[in-house]
Amino acid sequence: TLGTQTDYRDGEAQTDPYSPEYIVHSGSVPELLTLATLTWGHGLPAGLEEMAMIDRAREKRAWEASLPPMDSPSNTAKRLKMMEEMERKEWAFREQEIEKLQKIRLEILKKMLRRREENQDKVDAKRLCDHWQNRQSAREEKIKKIRHDCALMLRKLIANRKNMMGKSDKRDIIKEYTDFSSQTYAPLSRIGFFPDNNSDCYVVKNFYLNTFAGLCELEASLPKSVIQLKIKAPKPKCIITKTGFIKRSARLEAELAQVHQ
Repeated sequence: TLGTQTDYRDGEAQTDPYSPEYIVHSGSVPELLTLATLTWGHGLPAGLEEMAMIDRAREKRAWEASLPPMDSPSNTAKRLKMMEEMERKEWAFREQEIEKLQKIRLEILKKMLRRREENQDKVDAKRLCDHWQNRQSAREEKIKKIRHDCALMLRKLIANRKNMMGKSDKRDIIKEYTDFSSQTYAPLSRIGFFPDNNSDCYVVKNFYLNTFAGLCELEASLPKSVIQLKIKAPKPKCIITKTGFIKRSARLEAELAQVHQ
């Protein structure tokens, strides 16, 4: 008798459909009781397979009703024959169901095997790619080492060629000072000389620039035309009035002349 309100949807709080209790009268067998084994999610709501099962159960009940009574030897033999035929049909139907289940399981197994092969192929491809990259890195390192060793051996051969027959050349000081690319002017850093460490030796040290007395003497030796500058005011490019205002027509003429030039 009380109204309630919830923050959830009905679908979020939905349970299995309610199955009320029932009472079966004596002497009656309702057809609906044949579906008592079906529950929600396991056969309900009914699909094609469940409908086929219901039709098969109806046919079986009709067949059971059509069986002759066992009141005579002929009826008994006929009843046994009909039961054998029905049993063969049941076994054939079961075989079909088993074959159908086997086909479904076989398809599932094929999909699982195909998925496993695809995953294994991905793993193998990644492993091959990593191995190829490692081999490429090792190859580049080996080539780099070979080139370094080759350059080292070439320098050794060039040095040995200059020293033919075990006689070393004497130092030619005049040649070193006449050649500006020699070790005297441009020593190499690989022999232990770094020019930046002794950069102060190249700084120009002048008496007239570094001392105040030198600056005063330098200023006294300069002519007055250099020290005392005469600045002339530039002439205006446009025609101006007495008040210094440039007319618009004069400004336009100047711009046109500049564009024409």
